[in-house]
Amino acid sequence: MAPRTNGTDPEREPGTPPLPPPAPEPSPTAATAHTPVPGPRTSDIPEGSTAQAAEPTGERDTVPSGEGAPTGAGEPTCAGESAGDPAEPHAADAEGATDAGGPAREKPSRLGGLADAECETVGAPAEFESPGDPAEPGNPGAPAASENRAARGRDTAPDPRVVAVRRVGEAGRRLRALQVGGTVVLLAVALTFGSVAVGALRDRGAATAAAAPSAASPALLTGGGLDASIAALQAQLKAQPKDFGSWATLGLAYVEQARTKGDPSRYPQAAKALKRSLDLRPGNEQAVTGQAALAAARHDFTHALRYADSVLKENPYSERALSSRIDALVELGRYAEASKAADTADSRRPGVPVFTRYAYVHELRGDVRTARQVLRQALATSTARGDISYVAAQLGQLAWNQGDYKSALTYYARALAADENYLPALEGRARAQYASGDHAAAIKGMEQVVARYPLPQPLVELGEMYEDRGAKGDDAKARDQYALVDAWIALARSYGVNADLDTALAAADHGSRTAALRAARAEWARRHTVHTADALAWALHVNGKDPEALPYARQATATGYRNAAFLYHRGMIERATGHAKDARASLTAALRLNPGFSPPGAREARKAMKDLEAAR
Repeated sequence: MAPRTNGTDPEREPGTPPLPPPAPEPSPTAATAHTPVPGPRTSDIPEGSTAQAAEPTGERDTVPSGEGAPTGAGEPTCAGESAGDPAEPHAADAEGATDAGGPAREKPSRLGGLADAECETVGAPAEFESPGDPAEPGNPGAPAASENRAARGRDTAPDPRVVAVRRVGEAGRRLRALQVGGTVVLLAVALTFGSVAVGALRDRGAATAAAAPSAASPALLTGGGLDASIAALQAQLKAQPKDFGSWATLGLAYVEQARTKGDPSRYPQAAKALKRSLDLRPGNEQAVTGQAALAAARHDFTHALRYADSVLKENPYSERALSSRIDALVELGRYAEASKAADTADSRRPGVPVFTRYAYVHELRGDVRTARQVLRQALATSTARGDISYVAAQLGQLAWNQGDYKSALTYYARALAADENYLPALEGRARAQYASGDHAAAIKGMEQVVARYPLPQPLVELGEMYEDRGAKGDDAKARDQYALVDAWIALARSYGVNADLDTALAAADHGSRTAALRAARAEWARRHTVHTADALAWALHVNGKDPEALPYARQATATGYRNAAFLYHRGMIERATGHAKDARASLTAALRLNPGFSPPGAREARKAMKDLEAAR
């Protein structure tokens, strides 16, 4: 099973009521001045404290252009965009988070990478209008006006993107026979058409819109739904097209929309908005921090680090830049530097965004106790609904990793009490339910998760649950999930994102072994992390290259990171290379740590243990 994620973005299951929108995740913002903002540090808060964390105060609207501030690198090519893909929101999307509240962890649901060319600069206000708006009279295939009115007033109407993507899923058997390129076209059309249609309906449905403040701060994004904030920003930019701060905030909002909704077609729009901001005010802090977020979302962590360092050179107390720097260092495998960066961020801008990253750095080093304590402190200081659901879900994931399913379910319940539709908690709960033996509830829950947004990790998890259950038709259902993984990865690549880690993880067990190895080698060439080491080790193993795989498997577990899947992979590779004693130790440790880490993986680990014992 794929490694831990930092969030999932599933969509609605056909034939069931749509899930209401998820709550915003924590929304870190930058300091308003080059002075510290008082607040409790991780080292200052006793466990269980209810002390309030430092409240973000909003980024500065203007920052002098700093030397070396990136202004154009990292822009994607617009070649894959639809002519009718305007810089407007997925207005029918669920209310979403405003910024990643935790580290940009390596996982299949992450899409990353940069294209080679820059996008054309977005202008305003005309560019908010869609030339291919399907809701306009005379446009072929446009819905009737009555349908538009109904869609505007119906919160439960299915997102057209969701319907189109799920049609692909329902045609899984045919999909398996299609070339991947054809599948990409289907999914890209589904996403792009939905973006245009839904965004247009929302814009046409409002006669007036309150203008956002001039040079709107990213704090605007915490005041309500993400889509509502984007609509307000668009209204502001139509009135004041030279408001560079609002362009930067809009770019950040699009990054978050892409991340939380699993829609890579939003990345080009984010890049355009950020570039427009930088054209208006070169080197401005908001836009450069936005570019750091965009680069991280695409797995271009080298550029993300460069952008973050550029901001911190001008404003050492920028919370966004401090957080982005930790993320980039972690994802580049520079763990010692990431630990120092976390300490620095904790001393300068303590709060939920920094706490969660601080905890993850310690977890990667095997210090689960500190990670748990810091997350509990973060939860105790959280008052916003999004913060509570996010941090509680992180505690649930930490408990899951240690095989403590009862605690995991308790924390997921806490997250869902804050927001009953918080999707990472729904996914985590389903996973913990399955490991606890409640298979029916787990499968039903995971079906609801992947029905909203069919992203790689939950799709793989659901497919493995089907395989493990083994009921009539389950094998075909599982294959359908894996086919959608392939299609989604191909779609992500069509938008210039780096999906090599996603490919390696999914394909090694459920796809082309050759493709898995090729992708794993490519990702290892870019960055050396425990996750890329594990992915390369396993891809080598499934291709019969176990002697080459063993050093990577050992490297994946060298930091002390307690991950049962890593231990399982190492044990199987040790067994294949004749290290029977080491294999028994690794497999025993995996099953002791988290016996339900993966339905097929745990089954294979137990079988291997029996074979090893019989051979003694």
